[in-house]
Amino acid sequence: MNTPQHQAERDTGSPTAEVPLAGEGEAQKARGLVSVIIPNWNGAHYLPTCLDSLRRQTYPAIEIIVADNASSDGSQELLGHSYPEVRLVSLEENLGFAGAANAGIRAARGEIIALLNNDTEADPHWVAELVRALAQHPDAGSAASKMLLFDRRDTFHSAGDSFRTDGLPANRGVWQHDAGQFDREEYVFSGCGGAVAYRREMLEQIGLLDELFFFSCEDVDLAWRAQLAGWRCIYVPTAVVYHRLSATGGGVTSSFYTGRNTIWVLVKDVPGPLLRKYGWPILRAQARIAREALRAWRGAAARARLRGQLAGLLGAWRVLGQRRMVQATRRIAISELDRLLEKGQ
Repeated sequence: MNTPQHQAERDTGSPTAEVPLAGEGEAQKARGLVSVIIPNWNGAHYLPTCLDSLRRQTYPAIEIIVADNASSDGSQELLGHSYPEVRLVSLEENLGFAGAANAGIRAARGEIIALLNNDTEADPHWVAELVRALAQHPDAGSAASKMLLFDRRDTFHSAGDSFRTDGLPANRGVWQHDAGQFDREEYVFSGCGGAVAYRREMLEQIGLLDELFFFSCEDVDLAWRAQLAGWRCIYVPTAVVYHRLSATGGGVTSSFYTGRNTIWVLVKDVPGPLLRKYGWPILRAQARIAREALRAWRGAAARARLRGQLAGLLGAWRVLGQRRMVQATRRIAISELDRLLEKGQ
C-alpha cells in the first residue's frame, strides 16, 4: 500500500457513504472490463516499469487510470507523451492514496476495480488470474495478489493480509523466502491495497476508501467493512506483483499515519464483542509500540509514530460517528469474524 508523501489532508465528512460510480448503462457496456487504478504522486521515475507491465497483460479488456495527486515531476507529461492509452485523472491537490484511489474508482467503467501501486511490476498474467479467481469464488468481493519484493523476487511482501488479535494489521508471510508455503488459493482477511482487485458490486454496497485515513490502513478499514457485510477475500498466488516497497512513500509519513489509523480502525470497525475479548492484547500492543518509539526517540520515524498514536486517540471522534453505521451492516457471526483473526500475538 504505497502512497505519495503528505501535502494537504482533506476532511470529507462522510467518506464511507455510498459514492456514485460509473453510470449503470456504462457498467453494462463494460461487462468483463477491469479498471486498473494507479494513485500517483511524483512517481514519474517508477511509472514506466509499472505501465509497461500492464501493456504486457494477457487479459484483453483492461482500462488503465492514473489518478495523479498534483505531481510536479513531469508525471502527467510522461503519460501524455509515452502512454496515450492511459486515462489521466488530474487532481488539483494531493488527496493521499485514499483520495486518489477514490477519484480513479469514480471514473472507472470496469466491473472489477484493481488498485496498483505506481512502484510495482505486474506479472503478465496478473489481471487474468484475479479475474479467474473472482469468477470461481462468487462469495469473494476482493482478490489479494501475491506480492514479492522487486529487488528480491524470492521474498514475500504480502501473501494477502491478516488482522491480529492484538489489533494490528499484518502482511502474511512478510520477509519470508518463497518456498511454496503460500501457493494455495485460499480465503484471507484482506488484500494489500498496493495490488488488490475489488468487485464493483461490493464497492457500491459498502462504499469506497475512507478519505479521512489519507494514507495507511485505508485498505484495512475497507476490508473490515467488507467482512462485516459478508464479502470474503480470496488470495490468488498466481496473481503476482513485484513491489519496490515504499519507493514513493514511507518513513516519517508512514509512521504517523500508521500510528493514527490503526487506532481509528479499532474505533470504527472492530465489533464490541471482539474489542472486549481482545482488549488487553490490543492495549499491550499499543503500549509496546509507544515504549519502542520512546526508546528510539531520536529517530524521526519513532517520534512520528508517537504523534500518530496521540492523533488517533484525540481524533477518534472523527471516525466514531461512523461506527454505528458500519456495525449495522454486519451480516456475519462474531464467531466467524473471530476465526478470521490471526491468533497468538
